[in-house]
Amino acid sequence: MSGKRKLTKMEKAWILYDVGNSAFILLVSTLFPIYFDAIAGEAGVSPINYLAYWGYAASAVTLIVALLGPVLGTITDFKGFKKPIFLGSMLLGTSGCLLLGFMKSWLAFLILFVIAKCGFSASLIFYDAMLSDVTEPERMDEVSARGFAFGYIGSCIPFVAGLVLVLGASSFGITQMQAMTIAFVISAVWWFLSTVPLWRMYRQVHYVPAQRKMIRASFVRLFDTLKNMRRHPKVFWFLLAFFCYIDGVYTIIDMATAYGTALGLDTTGLLLALLVTQIVAFPATLVFGWLSGSYSPRALISVCIIAYTLITLFGMTLDSQIKFWILAVCVGLFQGGVQALSRSYFAKIIPKEQSGEYFGIFDICGKGASFLGTTLVSITSQVTNSIHYGIGSLVILFILGFFLFQKSCKAE
Repeated sequence: MSGKRKLTKMEKAWILYDVGNSAFILLVSTLFPIYFDAIAGEAGVSPINYLAYWGYAASAVTLIVALLGPVLGTITDFKGFKKPIFLGSMLLGTSGCLLLGFMKSWLAFLILFVIAKCGFSASLIFYDAMLSDVTEPERMDEVSARGFAFGYIGSCIPFVAGLVLVLGASSFGITQMQAMTIAFVISAVWWFLSTVPLWRMYRQVHYVPAQRKMIRASFVRLFDTLKNMRRHPKVFWFLLAFFCYIDGVYTIIDMATAYGTALGLDTTGLLLALLVTQIVAFPATLVFGWLSGSYSPRALISVCIIAYTLITLFGMTLDSQIKFWILAVCVGLFQGGVQALSRSYFAKIIPKEQSGEYFGIFDICGKGASFLGTTLVSITSQVTNSIHYGIGSLVILFILGFFLFQKSCKAE
């Protein structure tokens, strides 16, 4: 019955942030790699090294967030800290996004990209941790799914505006590079404005009482949590599983356009195919949210992991534009479901007053970027001199993730 209730204003404000930040991650999957390819190509960077450098940059983001995320997450569990640290991270991300299109050096672009994505990734730690404050436990699956679903469709608005500029650049009297710069600015402004309602309305409900020497106290709490993690086997095994399968998911998201570009596929076709991914993901994610009322999230997450294993195997055969379109549709069918259900499932099994701390650890494994996956693809591509084998190596992550997730489901 709770699923039939209308969304509250607070739930809507929380969902709207997904609409805003998703515009940035869509750029990461589409225009950013193309812009980087153009400036890297001018500097004489080869396609294989271009793909590898892009993967290493994504991996660097994860390392940085892995070091800072859990500590910042632990600090935000103290009363009054979650909102300001969230806003600081968001402003770092939006500012970086705004400036990226003005970078003409491929190395400067990668450095600023790492900074912007660190801001984006850090903001998601605190945003995800807000879920227990903005809704009730029985509504988490639905609200989480709606966040991803509307994020997918909402991100299409600034993306389509940017795409029109890029594809019709000559008609507007500008170059494609200038059009992409404007697209980056549009997405940054969209992301910022979508944050305003949450900025104004959010109130921290669950928290740890403020203490003196909070930074030191945060390290002590984080150390105790990690030391005692094995006492919570359901959380422990889920995090290990999530680390594997979501790294694979985000590697596919982060490197899809880079992969297609390195294979020499038509740029316009790649962009349109990934737009289709967003459109397909909107209803598909809502369906997963609806199914969670009738089926166990455990079963639905397992289905998504199996589907991604098959998608990766199909990706190894990629050699034409039509196959890329098929791949894009298949990813759209399961992408939102596995993200939304994993987020809400984790929120249910952790202590609410320690949500920032736990989601700091959660983010190491997930949205901060995919260190293991991107590094695996980059190294395998260079060692084997085959981009196909690089993508195929992700199957290992999905198989490990599946079996670890089954173990977590049996844990008490």
